Amino acid sequence: MDSTNDKNISAELIAPCGMNCGVCLHYLRKENECPGCFTGRKVNDRPMKCGRRLCKERKGDFCFECHKFPCDSIKRLDQRYRTKYNMSEIDNLEFIKNKGMKEFIKSQKQKYQCDKGIFCVHDKNYYK
Repeated sequence: MDSTNDKNISAELIAPCGMNCGVCLHYLRKENECPGCFTGRKVNDRPMKCGRRLCKERKGDFCFECHKFPCDSIKRLDQRYRTKYNMSEIDNLEFIKNKGMKEFIKSQKQKYQCDKGIFCVHDKNYYK
């Protein structure tokens, strides 16, 4: 990977729902950049009210740590992302649960990083 790339795929960028914020358009874009879900992302200068991030049922950092996993909210999100972006938050969460965060990050880097930059799942462009 080009060391000049200031964007990273890291554990800090994995949202509670299993989304890798490091491959999200809102994180990768230069204007009005989102710092990631765990940072308390703001929309129009107000905290984003993501039901999955703010869920009171979850007892840990990730949705797979909830007794209702996968809940209807995660299932709807997962269906949308499978259809539109060819990725699955449920699969991501199962991977983290079964193999750990270190292996998940390694797999995400292999999948989304190359010498062109980081592949954005939303607009299918590479960002450096």
